[in-house]
Amino acid sequence: MVYHGVRQTASGSISRLGTALLDPARPDRCLLRSDAWIFGPEAAYEREGDVANVAFPCGYAIDADGDRLNLYSGAADTSVALVTRRIRQLLSWLDAHGGGAADAI
Repeated sequence: MVYHGVRQTASGSISRLGTALLDPARPDRCLLRSDAWIFGPEAAYEREGDVANVAFPCGYAIDADGDRLNLYSGAADTSVALVTRRIRQLLSWLDAHGGGAADAI
């Protein structure tokens, strides 16, 4: 699962994306959650706009190969971006960067 989170900083809010792995048999149980964000506002169109420093998931599609994730992301409430990643790479990254899982989300 890709989720949206907001962090308050000294210079204002910053909105980023994280990832979590849910139990397929019990999706109310989180098996692993990233302790770092996987995507955040970096480019000017993500940092400047109607709402600055915002990146949030709008939807996704999985390619026919079953491994390529096409993630559509809002940017500063003025643009939509397309981020592509391999699902196996995201799972590998999550395995390396996952923190303690919450019992429920």
